Amino acid sequence: VQLQASGGGLVQAGGSLKLSCSASGRSFSSAYAIGWFRQAPGREREFVAAILWSLSTYYADSVKDRFTISRDNAKNTVYLEMNSLKPEDTAVYYCAASTLIATTAPSYDYWGQGTLVTVSS
Repeated sequence: VQLQASGGGLVQAGGSLKLSCSASGRSFSSAYAIGWFRQAPGREREFVAAILWSLSTYYADSVKDRFTISRDNAKNTVYLEMNSLKPEDTAVYYCAASTLIATTAPSYDYWGQGTLVTVSS
């Protein structure tokens, strides 16, 4: 599975962005959980959100009620809608695929290249 993340950019605090994660090579419609992670400079990669093939969702406490993850299996795409963005949300955002129900990076087998989100104050 090849994953391609896109949609990052520069936004002011309080603004919104919508990230996309497109898969190619193999459909992830039924076999994978898709997660979003982020990594800020000098910090470890951290879990942001995940969505399962059952459409169950998981969120980090820091983004709950601000971010929404969704998936369109017909388009092999997962989205991360980010609202009320804060400067501390600034990071490179990665999408990843796993065969497990997991919120930790080592459990994810396939990774996209990342897209940079910068939130200015």
